[in-house]
Amino acid sequence: MISSVASSSYWTTTAVVTMFSALPRTTGCSAGCRLPIARRSAGDSSSGSSIWLNCWDPSRREREIRGPKASAVVRPVGRGCGSVTRRAVLAWDMGAEEEVGYSRCFLRARNGEELLFCIRREVEAGKLSSEIATRLEELYYNYRNAVMQSGDPSAKEIILSNMAVAFDRVLLDVEDPFSFLPCHKAIREPFDYYMFGQNYLRPLIDFRTSYIGNLSLFFDMEEKLKRGHNIILFSNHQTEADPALISLLLERTNLYFAEKMAFVAGDRVVTDPLCKPFSMGRNLICVYSKKHMHDVPELIEMKRRANTRSLKEMALLLRSGSQVIWIAPSGGRDRPDPLTGEWNPAPFDASSMDNMRRLLDHSGVVGHMYPLALLCYEVMPPPREVEKQIGERRKISFHGIGLSVAPKINFAEITAGCENPDEAKEVFSQAAYDSMIEHYNVLESAIYGCKGLNASNSIVSLSQPWL
Repeated sequence: MISSVASSSYWTTTAVVTMFSALPRTTGCSAGCRLPIARRSAGDSSSGSSIWLNCWDPSRREREIRGPKASAVVRPVGRGCGSVTRRAVLAWDMGAEEEVGYSRCFLRARNGEELLFCIRREVEAGKLSSEIATRLEELYYNYRNAVMQSGDPSAKEIILSNMAVAFDRVLLDVEDPFSFLPCHKAIREPFDYYMFGQNYLRPLIDFRTSYIGNLSLFFDMEEKLKRGHNIILFSNHQTEADPALISLLLERTNLYFAEKMAFVAGDRVVTDPLCKPFSMGRNLICVYSKKHMHDVPELIEMKRRANTRSLKEMALLLRSGSQVIWIAPSGGRDRPDPLTGEWNPAPFDASSMDNMRRLLDHSGVVGHMYPLALLCYEVMPPPREVEKQIGERRKISFHGIGLSVAPKINFAEITAGCENPDEAKEVFSQAAYDSMIEHYNVLESAIYGCKGLNASNSIVSLSQPWL
C-alpha cells in the first residue's frame, strides 16, 4: 500500500475562506463528483490524458457470484461518501468463492510455485501485463522472505494465503478497474478490504519490539470522537502501509478509532495496481501530492481543480462531526539523508497545516489537533528518491514499529506573540513538527537504541498492550 499520502501546497487561505460560504450544510459526497487522475501510457511523450475517477457506472452489467455456501448478486457497498457497486466476493469464504467471468487460479494455488505459475499463465492469456507480472513476482519473494524472518511456525501457510488473496485482488482490479471517489469510504462488504490489508501487514510487524506512546491520549481521542468532536492528526509519513500499520497497533485497544480514521491520500495509491486493493479498504480523501503536482506541466491546473473538489468534500465531512483525519503536512514520505543514510521526518508545510486548521475551525463542530509520530520505515521503505513513474519496487522487512501521539496543540496559545498571520502559520507548523520529533526520537531510542519501554520519559509513556 499502500499509501503515498500527501497534501497540496496550492491550498491557499483565500481559496479556503471563499469556499466556506458556498458549501451546503450537508454531509457526504455529491453523487456526480469525479476526481481526475493523470495517466501517460508507457513510451508516450505526449502531454498525457486524464482518467476520471467516477461514481458507479450504471451501464456496467451486474455479475452473479456463485459459491459453495451461498449465492449472492452484486449490491452497493460503501457508506457515507457515496455508494459504489462492486463485484461481490464472500469474505467469509476465502479460497472457495467463484466470480463469473474472472480467472481465480491464484486462490486455487497449493504452494508458491503454483502461485508463480499462475502469474505466468495470466500473462500468456493476456490478462496481466509483463510489467505487472514482474512486480507481482518480486513482491511475492520479498513478502515471503520478510514473513520467514518472523520465525512463525505457520509462516508458509500465511505467505501462501495472503499472497494468493493479494494477487487475486490485483487481477480482479486489472480486469475491472475500481474508481475512487474524492471521498472514499472503506469497502467492508461483501469483501472486507480493510481486514484484507490488516491480515496482509500483520505478519510483518515484530510486536515484541513495537511500541505505542501515550496510549491514554488515544482513549481520550476516541471518547471525543464518540461525543461528535473532530480530530486532525498531523503526522510524519514513512511507508505505503502507514494506514494499516497504525491500525494494527491500535486494534487491541482502540478499534473504533482505528476504523474511523480517514487518510489524506496521494493519487499514486489509487492508481498503482499493487496499491489499489489495499487502498480500497481505507477511508481516503484523495488528492494530488504536491511532490507530483508538476510532473506533467499541462496537467497542473486539472490537478488543482481536483484538489479543490476534495477539499470541499473534506469540509463537508468535518461539518458532519465525529471525524478523525490523518494528514502528512510534509507532502509525502520521509526519506533517508542521501549522505548519511539517516532517517529523519520531513519538515511540515505551514500552508497545508494552516488550511487544515481553518477547515477545522469553520466546521461548526468542536475540533482538536494532535501531532503524531510514526516510525515504521523498515517494514516497507520508499525509494531513496521521489519517482515520477508509477510502479516502484517494494522492499519488505519484518521489524518493530512505533506510534506515539503528543498532547493536543492550540493555535491561539502557540501564536499569541506573533505579529502577523504568516509568522503565526510558521510558528504553529514548527511547534507541531517539534512536538512530533520529540516523540519520534523516543520511539527511535526504544526500537533502534534497544531501550524498549525504558525509553519512556516524562513526555512519552511507552506501552505494549498486545503483550
